[in-house]
Amino acid sequence: MSFGRARRYTQFVSPAVIAFAFDPVLRLGDLEFRVQTVVLAGIILAALLLTARIGRLTPQDSPYVPPPTLRPDDIPFLVLGIVPGAVIGGRLEYVLLHADYYAANPTAIVDPAQGSLALGLAVLGGMLGGIAIARLVGAPADRWMHAATLPVLFVLAAGKLVSVLTAEGQGLPSDLPWATAYTGPGPWGSLAPDVPSHPSQVYEAIATTIVLTFLGLALRLGAFARRDGSALLVAVVLWAIGRGIVAVTWRDAAVLGPLNAEQLILIAVVVACGVALVVLARRRVAEPAGSSGPRTELSWPSPESRPRF
Repeated sequence: MSFGRARRYTQFVSPAVIAFAFDPVLRLGDLEFRVQTVVLAGIILAALLLTARIGRLTPQDSPYVPPPTLRPDDIPFLVLGIVPGAVIGGRLEYVLLHADYYAANPTAIVDPAQGSLALGLAVLGGMLGGIAIARLVGAPADRWMHAATLPVLFVLAAGKLVSVLTAEGQGLPSDLPWATAYTGPGPWGSLAPDVPSHPSQVYEAIATTIVLTFLGLALRLGAFARRDGSALLVAVVLWAIGRGIVAVTWRDAAVLGPLNAEQLILIAVVVACGVALVVLARRRVAEPAGSSGPRTELSWPSPESRPRF
């Protein structure tokens, strides 16, 4: 969407009821920080602490999970896989979303100062990176995936809500009572931020919170007792569906029928996670009869006996 096109919308859209005019930059002397960056750092730290806390809990009533708790010192190693995986996946998606530009400027693909990251493949890439490092250091990837289910959804929901502080993710122009506009000097993350628009980032935060609440209740009621990572896969599927629905309000142009490029990528994410869920289901069916009791042999080292790195 060009700036000129965005300006033409102002002729047809009434002023937003919700208008923001704050400064999105935090200044400490000569130092400047985006408020979003500071808040996101706190959200990620809280998610890591929550993951460590959940990982230390031992489900005494589950016949599928070995009694030792997970080791919190696995988390730094997992982060070493999650962050690069998310960056690579997010950059790959961003390149796909802007394929015409990067086809003409291939050297810009690896230029960190140009462009940005996208979220759909970043989630999938981060998950794959964490699994790869977990296998490398001998950590139980499936149980850590289970422990990370709610924290991941928390980061996705809170991160989208924080986008309100920078106007990132503003949707199509709208005259709805809850349309938002940014009248301050910025810098803002959306094109023509003063145009009243759908707060798509808030929509996505609400959709992700609904998924978080649903899975939180399901886990509380004993769902996913095997803790084999299927809870995180289901979480990503539901999150991708919610994001795909919200993407209807985005400014992105359709590329295949009514679907925009992000929706097509989210469909691929759903399919990939669905295939993984089918593989896990078949693995459970293929387990020998009588294996529903407590496991005596583990496919991963005991957290107490595994050497420290």
